[in-house]
Amino acid sequence: MGKHRSLLGPKGALGALYSARTAAAWSERIDPFRPSGAERARAGGTWPLVLLRWWRVSRLIIVSNRLPVQLDDRGGLVRSTGGLTSAMRGLGEVPHRWVGWPGQLSSSAADGREALTRRLREEQGCEPVFIDDEVAYEQFYEGYSNATLWPLLHYMTERARFEPSWFHGYEAVNRRFADVVLEVAGRGARVWVHDYQLMLLPAMLRAARPDLRIGFFLHVPFPSHEVFRVLPERETVLRGLLGADLIGFHTFGYLRHFRSALLRSLDQDSMPDGALVDGRHVRFGVYPIGHNREAFDRVTTQPRYQAQLEELQRDFGDRRIVLSVERLDYTKGIPHKLQAIDRFLGEHPERRKDTVFFILAVPSRQSVDAYRELTARVQLAIGELNGRYSTFSRQPVHFYNRGTSLERLAALYAFAEVALVTPLVDGMNLVAKEYVDCRGAPGARPGTLILSETAGAAQELAGAILVNPYDAQGVARAIASAIARTPHEASAAMDPMRSRVRKHDAEAWARSFVGDLELESRVPLDPAAEVGDALLERIVGATRLGLILDYDGTLRRFVGKPEDATPELELLELLERLGALTGTRLGIVSGRPEAFLQQHLGHLPAWLVAEHGFRQRVPGGEWEDANPRADLTWLDVVRPILEQAADLTPGTHVEVKKSALVWHYRRADPEFGAWKAGELVGALTEVAANMPVEVHRGHKIVEVASQQVSKGAALDALVQSWAPDLVVACGDDRTDESMFHRRDAYPLLETIKVGPGATYAAWRLPGVAAVRRFLQRIVELRTGE
Repeated sequence: MGKHRSLLGPKGALGALYSARTAAAWSERIDPFRPSGAERARAGGTWPLVLLRWWRVSRLIIVSNRLPVQLDDRGGLVRSTGGLTSAMRGLGEVPHRWVGWPGQLSSSAADGREALTRRLREEQGCEPVFIDDEVAYEQFYEGYSNATLWPLLHYMTERARFEPSWFHGYEAVNRRFADVVLEVAGRGARVWVHDYQLMLLPAMLRAARPDLRIGFFLHVPFPSHEVFRVLPERETVLRGLLGADLIGFHTFGYLRHFRSALLRSLDQDSMPDGALVDGRHVRFGVYPIGHNREAFDRVTTQPRYQAQLEELQRDFGDRRIVLSVERLDYTKGIPHKLQAIDRFLGEHPERRKDTVFFILAVPSRQSVDAYRELTARVQLAIGELNGRYSTFSRQPVHFYNRGTSLERLAALYAFAEVALVTPLVDGMNLVAKEYVDCRGAPGARPGTLILSETAGAAQELAGAILVNPYDAQGVARAIASAIARTPHEASAAMDPMRSRVRKHDAEAWARSFVGDLELESRVPLDPAAEVGDALLERIVGATRLGLILDYDGTLRRFVGKPEDATPELELLELLERLGALTGTRLGIVSGRPEAFLQQHLGHLPAWLVAEHGFRQRVPGGEWEDANPRADLTWLDVVRPILEQAADLTPGTHVEVKKSALVWHYRRADPEFGAWKAGELVGALTEVAANMPVEVHRGHKIVEVASQQVSKGAALDALVQSWAPDLVVACGDDRTDESMFHRRDAYPLLETIKVGPGATYAAWRLPGVAAVRRFLQRIVELRTGE
């Protein structure tokens, strides 16, 4: 029980909190997280695992822009019909609370805010975030969310507007959401944040509550970096997302674009499954959202569904229905769709009598001018189409600018022989999945799906006819091909897709994400052990302590321009205190040239070593060569090779030191720079094979340095000068390994590797922030604070 006790709080009151009766009741209710019989057997026939999972999941908090309920005209609470609300029903009986905006309140409703809050809590398990300030609402929702982020994330930069005040409103409302979440989140709660309106929220929660497990899911596309870089606040938004433990996307393409943005905007390296950020492992995942299968299964057994199906049969039984269902949004490409329909009807006059196009376009954001203009444009185009191709008894296009019941929608899906789903770009598109699923509904006809290749669903629905939504001629050909399919051909393409969408529905999506959110977000750091009490105890007990610290990547984070990585006031104050400790010697051993160290660190009570050990200076003394006899004749041979690489690779340059040459590619395209760095290392290794040099590849650099100087040799000199009884050496890259290898020679040496990667060091710290906390702890322990 020791592990369970620590997870359940300082008192470890598992038995007191949950009786065996409660455990049995919840184990029957929470099927998605219920352990198998084998798991229970491994637990010794007891229920601690069941209790632990219930306790964790019961603290799940869903956060979205809108709540799953809203006020109706009579002041009642009605369930929302959005895709996220439907998907969250997949959590079933899993206990959770929902934080979100209840919508704009009337003056009377605003007066009863406290009563409304109680109703939402008690009746719906919801916590409201009120945004009654009209300016904040306009800046956050209509402004930054829907006039800046929405078009930009959908590749429509020409529609995006950038108003600085909007971002201030966006940030303020994200902060308001954070305040509410922090009020209701217990220790160690799981918080699942949804979509582009709340991209700053994960970092806000992380800063305030490191104990929270935070997930973020983006329901819309993430565009290529060439598009995303247009956003003035791109770095802040990306850092906001990196506050999460798990970030999910619909497709691997969106994840790939996100990683590219991290690399190019933040210089943040990553792998397909995650990134190391400030010592935390932020995991990435692909979670294609599914439709609400249970709702369609239920509704298609109802008499009202059958009545709708019979009505369609009476009215259109002898005609082929081509169905489109979408919000009336400019990302859905309805004008482009109408151009394709025009082409089809013009080129296939024989189909005008037996084919009818149903376009169900639900109104969206009618308070926004662009959407009102789109509605008028679509209505005009449909009027022209019907005027051109209608007969006295039939019109080819039926347009419905309103919502409809689920029974009516399911009947349309089942009756339509073709679904025309052609958004210009779409995060997923559940209409395509709903149509595919309804092929198995009672009375359904065989059907064919025409799907835009730019919709996320295209990655899953391989049996669809994929089209370029901008290619009107191609879409017209696809319509003709779909109508000409035999029932056998349609079923052969449809059946595998239906099997998949039913298996991977909304419930499976929700369970998958929440299950992954439960996993520990740690990077294995073996073989070195994480710094612990044993090392700190040895440091406290040292009479003569020596500290040897690297600079870049150890004391200071890497930045876009190396010259900008100057020490902050907080770091300088910490180093000042370390150097002033009784019985302590401080040394900073860096690859930086002496001029940088002298300018920024020269006033400190510290031994400074520049260029990986070539130049050195005692506190208050003069700089001198560590090894005056070092052979540097190779510099003139190697320098032209590096300069040629700089000429051929935009954004790179050569730094000339007294004992080393460094090719920097931090400002180059990251992928191109990394590729050229690999080539350069190979060429240099061959050319310098017989020279007294070492070639190594560091963080955005390729360095050629003298073998006759090293950080290891600098450590030797400091140990000889200080005569300590304990030395702690700390660094992050390959050049620091020469210090770490001195472990075999000095029993008094403790070595710490910063960050991931293979190392000879005995201990490890995850990042710069952890190094500073470690050093601060040394100050506290050795001063008795």
